[in-house]
Amino acid sequence: MSQSQSRILVLPRPKLYQELFGPDDDRLLRSLGEVVLYESESGPSAEELAANIGGFDIVVTGWGSPVFTDEVVKAATDLKLLTHTAGSIKYMFPPVLFERGIKITHAAPAIAGAVAEWALLLILTMLQRPHLHDRNLRDGVWDKGVPPVRRELVGQRVGLVAASYTGRSLAKLLRGIGTEVWIADPYLENAEALDLGVQKVGLDQLFSECRIVSLHAPITPETHKMIGARELALLEDGALFVNTARSWLVDELALIAELQSGRINAALDVFDNEPLPGDNPFRDLSKENVLLTPHMAAHTVEARRRQGAHMVGEIKRYLAGESLLYEVKQENLVTMA
Repeated sequence: MSQSQSRILVLPRPKLYQELFGPDDDRLLRSLGEVVLYESESGPSAEELAANIGGFDIVVTGWGSPVFTDEVVKAATDLKLLTHTAGSIKYMFPPVLFERGIKITHAAPAIAGAVAEWALLLILTMLQRPHLHDRNLRDGVWDKGVPPVRRELVGQRVGLVAASYTGRSLAKLLRGIGTEVWIADPYLENAEALDLGVQKVGLDQLFSECRIVSLHAPITPETHKMIGARELALLEDGALFVNTARSWLVDELALIAELQSGRINAALDVFDNEPLPGDNPFRDLSKENVLLTPHMAAHTVEARRRQGAHMVGEIKRYLAGESLLYEVKQENLVTMA
């Protein structure tokens, strides 16, 4: 298919589109074919998408785009390529799209670096406690020896749950700092662990022997509440538990109970209920051992622009008959978010 023949339907809302596609990527996208943007900030409904998707061979989706219902799939008679500017595609695209031979690609690798940096920041913050020293100073306390006691990350052993895109990115950052990295992931091959410079271990060993544990597993049936009271009890006193992945992975009631005891520390970016309700017990936990952030790990200017650039690159490669770099195959869905 030539570029002049391609018709590209772009679903991200105008404000999100501007965040995703910088001027250069916007120009490149428009040079690849006839581009049609949705102008409403509310975005199209599934019904509206079904009424308009006919005739488009390429569709760009993102956060807030509608699920591809049976009606949408039936109407997408010319569809050849779906480029998702966000991460997970499972909830949006049914298996029949793969069966029809439609290629699907996503921007999850573009997001991983931002989440990995945020996880690293949370780890460093909870070890060094600048936020609490800032509070003490503002309250008039000028005693450098006053608790909380600071700890260094260099030389620590950090356990990562899952060698996902983010898990691998964080492993590289941690290794660069000088930490020992363990990863618990049944799908991680020994050769891959060797290439990453990490040690592959079981989940129980990771929780028992790592003073810092960070979650990076996807939402799948087997990961639902994989971390409960038993796993948390394996953590040593004073250990740090970090979750920038999904609350799906954790039994929140068990985590709250453990944190209320003050035995371990935690830095959390994800919760069962978001935005976090005013009466949620997480809000009442001590600031001494718990740091909360509002599901913002992936939200950086650079990540947004990478997401858009990656997908424009995929469209360009597809039209040139080249292999896609970020294609999702149906068999990949088992281990993907």
